[in-house]
Amino acid sequence: MPDVGSAENAHETFRRAVQALHGPSVRPEIAVREIPAPQRLAPHAAAVSAEVTVQGEEVAWGRLIILYDPEGTRSWPGPFRVVCQVNSELESEIATDPLLGPVAWSWLTDALDAHDAAHHTLSGTVTRATTEGFGTKAGEGATTEVEMRASWTPESDRLSGHVGAWLALLASASGLPPLDVTDITQQRSRS
Repeated sequence: MPDVGSAENAHETFRRAVQALHGPSVRPEIAVREIPAPQRLAPHAAAVSAEVTVQGEEVAWGRLIILYDPEGTRSWPGPFRVVCQVNSELESEIATDPLLGPVAWSWLTDALDAHDAAHHTLSGTVTRATTEGFGTKAGEGATTEVEMRASWTPESDRLSGHVGAWLALLASASGLPPLDVTDITQQRSRS
């Protein structure tokens, strides 16, 4: 994970929480890097982005922001708020499925549960967008993307489970198999 030591003057609680961005192991398909955090959302913030690459092609990307307001002057209930975004390309058959929204949302809730990321006040959106080319771009074909935006309040300053849940959400949105499952489509026949 990237070095997010830019919180040198931040409150000790925030600095400990930001260390969670270093913790979870990242799949080989996911590259994570530090990005500038939004400055006006909270007195202290840290952010990372990630890209998911499969067979040399970027299939998804996302952002994770950790916000901290020790004075509690923000509108969220607690000193921390985790904000994430995930965008992923979809196959056209999946894009038209009316259950896409609830299924995509379950990727997040399942990931939070699986990573013991205790939280409350979870909210967000799932959006699908189809892009069609016209004129000189007519031959490019249509693409469909799903975008998830979510935020929640962690129940403690131990955020490694929340970072792990975001990484799992990226993997699910990208269609990556779980790490403990062998992808047999990539194996060569032994004839």
